[in-house]
Amino acid sequence: MAQHSFATFRILLVEDEENLQEALKMNLELEGYEVITASTGPEAFTLYNEQRFNLFILDIMLPEMDGLHVCEQIRLTDVTTPILFLTAKDSTQDKIQGLKKGADDYITKPFHLEEFLLRVRVLLRHSIKGTKDEDSLKTYQFGGNYINFITYKAIGQAGDIDLTKKKPNC
Repeated sequence: MAQHSFATFRILLVEDEENLQEALKMNLELEGYEVITASTGPEAFTLYNEQRFNLFILDIMLPEMDGLHVCEQIRLTDVTTPILFLTAKDSTQDKIQGLKKGADDYITKPFHLEEFLLRVRVLLRHSIKGTKDEDSLKTYQFGGNYINFITYKAIGQAGDIDLTKKKPNC
């Protein structure tokens, strides 16, 4: 069965703490994502205008332009790409403000790496709903063969094949 390759997902990581930026970039790349980094708000906004991303991870406290402003600017022209705030600002009011500005999720520092990576995966999975990429998860073609993972039908050189549902052994 073909799996969707998460290597096609591009993430803009905006974090001014160099050590944290490097650690997050490395862990996201180990998950198979392409990660572009920025350390300031203006740098992030320039990258946003020049490239395509599937997810934005923003710190709020950034030099020159804070992450809230970057989020607002992105949302003026892009309301669908997920935005995740990863920040030390941990009050309920901070979280409410971040979500009102357009973030899809909000994680406070310090955080658990596995939880962070799972939230990234969920946001990316939700970001492909209703797109051509989602359709690619439903069907697979190779050579003269076709498989539909929703209807459990396959078409090969021998004709139509009915597939059975197989549950993984847990």
